[in-house]
Amino acid sequence: MKNVYTLADLQAWEAVTADEPVPLRLAVLGDPVAHSASPPMHNAALAAAGIGARYCRLHLRPEEFAAALRMLAGKAFIGVNCTIPHKAAALAAVDEADENARRAGGVNTVVVGDDGKLRGFSTDGPGLARAVREQLGVELADMRVLVLGAGGGAGRAVAMQCASAGARRLTLINRSVEKLQPLHKAIAAFYPRERLALAPWESAALARALDLSDLIVNCSALGMQPDDAPPIPAALLAARHLLYDTIYTSARTPLMRAADTAGARSANGLSMLLHQGALSFEHWFHRPAPLEVMRAALSGGAL
Repeated sequence: MKNVYTLADLQAWEAVTADEPVPLRLAVLGDPVAHSASPPMHNAALAAAGIGARYCRLHLRPEEFAAALRMLAGKAFIGVNCTIPHKAAALAAVDEADENARRAGGVNTVVVGDDGKLRGFSTDGPGLARAVREQLGVELADMRVLVLGAGGGAGRAVAMQCASAGARRLTLINRSVEKLQPLHKAIAAFYPRERLALAPWESAALARALDLSDLIVNCSALGMQPDDAPPIPAALLAARHLLYDTIYTSARTPLMRAADTAGARSANGLSMLLHQGALSFEHWFHRPAPLEVMRAALSGGAL
């Protein structure tokens, strides 16, 4: 199996994959995608479940994405995951989408039906809920949540999940507050306005928001590099805060190290990736995912 396949490979899929002992029938679609940790996790799950299929990476440029998605049924695909920058395009391209996907504004899991229809789901928000429950021992419904970097795709999915779960309070923070206006409007359509707040990403506003928050979820890219400054300085954090960093490129992200300094509990995005993947597996195969097998594959160096 190649590390990464392309649109040209997909167009000649039968010939390109003819020598594969197990058919490649699942994939993650992204641009870039070579870094994705999903194939080791899913291939471990497929093997453990005795399913005769393998999962690979497909590098698709934005202008290639819609056409590639329509090829999947003819290539005997079971389904795919969609990652940056394709989630919004996937929502536009599928035949049906669930409520999570519509609210999140993107699809990260596509099921290719026997009828050839493409059905889209978002496991981002539900994956976060499972991860927070597992890692921090709390339910979103019981928390006053601050979403940092709420203006991006991940931030929207997380914010929508928190609102859908009925969080006690929801504060959305972004460098550009104007960028949050469409999200604010969408959430306010079903979530109490008096419990919803927007704030700019600057020290004074952040400090006020932290006073009214229990759980902080970082959805920004700040912290992707180990030497980045933490998105929230340790001096603004309290020991009572719970922090969840959706970044999973480092064992201890800068935000987690700031939490350590403040005496607060934290977790990184590896558990969210795990639970997102498990939910995708469940959509594809209508059975529980072998969660511990998938966890072992991720912790065994898949990153």
